[in-house]
Amino acid sequence: MHNISGTILAGGTSRRFHGRTKSNIIIDGATIISRITDTIKDLFNEIIIVTNTPEEFKEYTDYKVVGDQFLDAGPLGGIHAALKSSSNQTIFVFAGDMPLLDKRLIINQIEYYYNNSCDILIPRIGDYTEPLHSILSISVLKTLGEYLSGNNGYAVREFIKMLKVRYLQFEGSEENKIAFTNVNSPADISAVEKILGKY
Repeated sequence: MHNISGTILAGGTSRRFHGRTKSNIIIDGATIISRITDTIKDLFNEIIIVTNTPEEFKEYTDYKVVGDQFLDAGPLGGIHAALKSSSNQTIFVFAGDMPLLDKRLIINQIEYYYNNSCDILIPRIGDYTEPLHSILSISVLKTLGEYLSGNNGYAVREFIKMLKVRYLQFEGSEENKIAFTNVNSPADISAVEKILGKY
């Protein structure tokens, strides 16, 4: 178990899901967030769920549930909340709509981070990067707070330009690509159910 705070950004809602919290959407009998926690719970000594609707996650009593200080700031607001509440020097951020996380890739990413100095480690497959499957040092908290307090917008990809970034290149196999699947529409649920039926 690593001294890293596994962080789930569970605040995202979607008009395509009529404003429902995506992390609590049920796919093949289990919520997305329960699929995430089942994958990561043995890897981290602390798990943080970031949400501004804590009543939706009352059953997660073993985990730290925190809200955003910067409201309506998207994933950056959630990352800030996690960094601020973390008991560790490092957090591993996961989007709350990724039901097919792969423990093997997560472990590889952690090992690479330990051996390579950076502010943020982002996985990459080909030209595709996934900043919401990243490891961040708590040292970026001050910079992020200042960024969110200014008129910089809330784009994750713009903020990380201010950091010392490393990318971990993964092989472009189908199995690896599946691990970064996001659920953004009802059609994505059907796609995930088909994948779950195969494995």
